[in-house]
Amino acid sequence: MTRKISRTLVATVAACLLAFSSLGHARAVDESPSALAMTTDAVLLRPALLATTIVGSAVYLVSLPFSALGGNAGEAGEVLVVGPAKATFVRCLGCSRTGRKPQTVEQSNN
Repeated sequence: MTRKISRTLVATVAACLLAFSSLGHARAVDESPSALAMTTDAVLLRPALLATTIVGSAVYLVSLPFSALGGNAGEAGEVLVVGPAKATFVRCLGCSRTGRKPQTVEQSNN
């Protein structure tokens, strides 16, 4: 039973992460983070944000029938899954805002 739930959760997280194209829609971020900011981000913040994404996905899955009946399933998915996923995966290391460095955005548009 636990194995089936974990497979479903992993599949849901993977589907949610693939649901948005991070390369084409990323904002350019012009920040120059320090080594301390990058280290703190890599060691503390990214793992916490990844955990938040996973927990948010589980909460979204459990609350999906209720949010669908309430008409805000998309909003719930954005807040619980997509927002934390973007903060985890579509943010330069040490930056405070979600987005990519300008040269990365230019390369992905070519």
